[in-house]
Amino acid sequence: MAEYEMVREIKNSCPNNQMRDIFFEEIQCEDPETWLRQRLAGKDFALTLDPGTGGAITIHALVNGMKEKYVFTPI
Repeated sequence: MAEYEMVREIKNSCPNNQMRDIFFEEIQCEDPETWLRQRLAGKDFALTLDPGTGGAITIHALVNGMKEKYVFTPI
């Protein structure tokens, strides 16, 4: 099973506030997309995958109307 550092950014939709909520987590999974789909189960979401270099994967998610970005970097 692969190990990843996962960075989750939640875009703040409040006017005049450009800060983002950023969370870090270490996870173990075979496939980041499958892991994220399981994590978001029961919510209204859409995903867009963007493979990066060195095995990194960026997943842009629209979750219940909020934009989120997940970056999975192999450890």
